[in-house]
Amino acid sequence: MGDRSPALPEPLEIVRGAWEGLPPLVIDHDAAANNRIITLNRSSPAHAAFDMMRTKLLRLLRENNWTSVAITSATPACGKTCIALNLAFSLANQSDCRTVLVDLDLRRPQIGKSLAIKNPGSIESFLKGDAGLRETFFRYGDNLALAPNRQPVQYPAELLQSAVAAHSIQDMRQEIEPDVVLYDLPPMLSTDDVLAFLPNVDGVILVAASDQSTISEVDICEQALREKTNVLGVVLNKSQYSHEQYGY
Repeated sequence: MGDRSPALPEPLEIVRGAWEGLPPLVIDHDAAANNRIITLNRSSPAHAAFDMMRTKLLRLLRENNWTSVAITSATPACGKTCIALNLAFSLANQSDCRTVLVDLDLRRPQIGKSLAIKNPGSIESFLKGDAGLRETFFRYGDNLALAPNRQPVQYPAELLQSAVAAHSIQDMRQEIEPDVVLYDLPPMLSTDDVLAFLPNVDGVILVAASDQSTISEVDICEQALREKTNVLGVVLNKSQYSHEQYGY
C-alpha cells in the first residue's frame, strides 16, 4: 500500500463554504415563546403581521437593490428586539432569501437572552477583527444566521463608527453573501449609537410602542433618520387592538 501519510482534511470553511461552516443554533423554544417570538414555529395567528412586514420589506429592498436594515426605537422597552427576531424568523421561511441578524445594541444586548443561546460570542471582538464568523455567528436552518452578543461594550458609539468595524461588516457580507442583513440597534433618543452606524445601512425601521411612545418622539426620530438614510417604515408594537381574522 505504500507509506504515504494520509492527507489532512481541509478547513471546514473551504470544504463546505463559510455559511455552512457556521455552528448550528440551538434554540430554547420555551424561552422564545416567553419572549413572544411567534414566527419561529408560527404558533400564533399574529405571525401573519410579521409575514406582511417581511413581504413589504423584501419588495422595497429588491426594488431599490438594498440589503441592509437597521431596527431601532425612540426609547427603551418598545420591543425592537422582539420585532427584529420575529422579522428574522419570518424571513427565514422565505426559502430564496438568506438573512443575517446582528445584535448591535452594544449597551444592552438582548438577542442571546431572548433565545437563551448558550455561549454567545463577543460582537466587540468581531467588530475589532479579533474574532471570526464561526466564533460569532450561529446558523439556523439553511438561510438564517444570528450573531448574539454576550456582554455590553464600554464605548459603543466609537466602535460602531470606526473603520475597522465597517471593514468587519463588509468582510462578513462578502463571505456569507446574505440577501438581507438586519441590525438590532439601541434606542435612538438614549445614545448616539444609531447615528454612528447609519452610514453602514440602506434603511431603517423605527419601532414605536402603543401607549408609550409619543408622537413627538416618533417625529424627532423620523426627521433625524430621514436626514441620514431611508426610513422604511414605522412599526407600532404592543397594540391591544387586533383585526378580526379573515376566515383562515
